[in-house]
Amino acid sequence: MTYSSSDGLGVELDSGGVLRLTLDRPDKRNALDDGMVSALIDAVDAAGRDEAVRVILLTGVGEHFCAGFDIVSRNDAVGRNQPGGEKPRAGSIQRRLPSQAHRLIPLLLTVQTPLVCAARGWVAGIGLHLLLAADVALVADDARLWEPFSERGFTPDSGGTWLLPRRIGEVRAREMLLLGRPIDGAEAAEWRLVHRSVPDDQVEAAAESVVLELAKGPTVALGLTKWLMHAGASRALEEHLRNEAFAMELSSRTEDFREGLAAFKEKRPPNFQGR
Repeated sequence: MTYSSSDGLGVELDSGGVLRLTLDRPDKRNALDDGMVSALIDAVDAAGRDEAVRVILLTGVGEHFCAGFDIVSRNDAVGRNQPGGEKPRAGSIQRRLPSQAHRLIPLLLTVQTPLVCAARGWVAGIGLHLLLAADVALVADDARLWEPFSERGFTPDSGGTWLLPRRIGEVRAREMLLLGRPIDGAEAAEWRLVHRSVPDDQVEAAAESVVLELAKGPTVALGLTKWLMHAGASRALEEHLRNEAFAMELSSRTEDFREGLAAFKEKRPPNFQGR
């Protein structure tokens, strides 16, 4: 497959099988617009079907990861495109979200390719939800993680009320969602909202270390393990065990499984090829 960057999103597949997705709108603190959301959906969807991709890395250009969705610019654009600047008819948000932000978050959670997210600065709204949807999330100690919805007078979207309670529990989720309390990266790590926080100047190195480890892993088995954990959250034990048997059947037929057995017998590190 071929990948190309678009306005606000850098997309690059390197020789090591890492698909690098970079939010590139630093003058807006990398706030997302509709085009960026569509481009993210296209890139992640393609990566899930591309055997050359072994891990996805999501980052942002500049001092901030993502300040949320650029609602101001969208509303300005709507006003310009409507005769006389009228508001869109009732229900426009409900009709739009299922094909945009509400398609992106489930895709990140279910794509059978490991996803790493590294963030600094502001990580707000949908930007925070991108981080929560990652398999491994790394942040700067002084990053600012925030749910801005209550302060703006509207309700959360893009899975915030689903993701946060599952990551940090209902009490802390209420503190962020109802009281609008921002937390820094170090506290986010203490709460287990993210996997690790590091000094700002070490974010890239920490992310690259995790990405390198995942890129050298048994890609099929990792993807199936990710699927099992996500699907298992809403399955009864009996159904989940059937899914585990299905995943074991598939993973045991991979070249990486045979390499893993050989490496164990020969007492050496495995050399997985992602197949």
